[in-house]
Amino acid sequence: MRALLYPEFGRMEMADVPAPPSPAADEVTLRVAACGICGSELEAFKLRSPRRPPPLVLGHEFCGVVETCGSEVRDWAPGARVVCNALVPCLRCVRCARGDTHLCATRQIFGMNRPGAFAERVNAPARCLLPWPDTLTAEEACLAEPLGNGVHVARLTAHLRAEVVVIVGAGPIGLFCQQALQVLRGARTIVADLSDDRLAVAKRLGAMRVVNPRTGDLEAIVREETGGEGADLAVDAVGGAATKRSALEVVRPGGAAVWIGLHENPLTLDSFGVTLPEKQIFGSYAARLDDLRLALDWMSTGRVDARTWTTRFALADGTTAFDRALAARGTDLKCILTP
Repeated sequence: MRALLYPEFGRMEMADVPAPPSPAADEVTLRVAACGICGSELEAFKLRSPRRPPPLVLGHEFCGVVETCGSEVRDWAPGARVVCNALVPCLRCVRCARGDTHLCATRQIFGMNRPGAFAERVNAPARCLLPWPDTLTAEEACLAEPLGNGVHVARLTAHLRAEVVVIVGAGPIGLFCQQALQVLRGARTIVADLSDDRLAVAKRLGAMRVVNPRTGDLEAIVREETGGEGADLAVDAVGGAATKRSALEVVRPGGAAVWIGLHENPLTLDSFGVTLPEKQIFGSYAARLDDLRLALDWMSTGRVDARTWTTRFALADGTTAFDRALAARGTDLKCILTP
């Protein structure tokens, strides 16, 4: 079958690769309908991350049609249209038992430690699947997973005040966090990014204010909008040392920062600036299946826009799509492959 292959560090190519084997007893084989290119994959490629060592077929944001079912699969049949979670939990460890399936001790990730969906077909455990609503295109349905990340952030902080929220980074995860917090919490959002094109999308999606730190002072604008106090909540959807600090700096005393971006790891931190104003820091990782279920509902009912700011590419143009996603210029905000 054809696939966008990551054969070695620094290179992507279209290639013929072996089709998936017959599905295991609890798995199905899917004909992939669409798969989004995630920023984590772009970062892994740029940084030659050992977390995704080549050779590998990447791709973990996907939907498809069931072709073959394993012998123990009862809830799905050939022809079913489904959305798949990126993460495969064991459902047996202590973390899964307490409901933290996204933190499973032996979790697998498509396109990391099992074959991904930048391909015509992929095998997936039946427990990772949800129905693909008829009202959604493939390009929308495949984005349930990244939107699920935004839903997860909104739910993780549901016990906190969130009248004014700052989103640092207007990439896909930032835009989905923005929309999730607007929908679930009724938040007024301020979005910061270095790209005016991305900020224009954030504004269209409902941001109260947008800020390019090259030309505007984010902290000053947040103070202006909050009577000098600071935001209730800030989400770092970039993951750089500077953006993590920025998310902490713009929140008020008693406020909280959520770190979901994974651009770089080490950072220096003013710990007094956390302790004395009693600020909180949350890490947010991936999504539970219930988060994806809510994401699909929001897209189906038009509460979240996952349609107007994405770009579709045929799988055959996979290398072009990946290169354009890496460059992240203009309207190439979210690139989606459609086998």
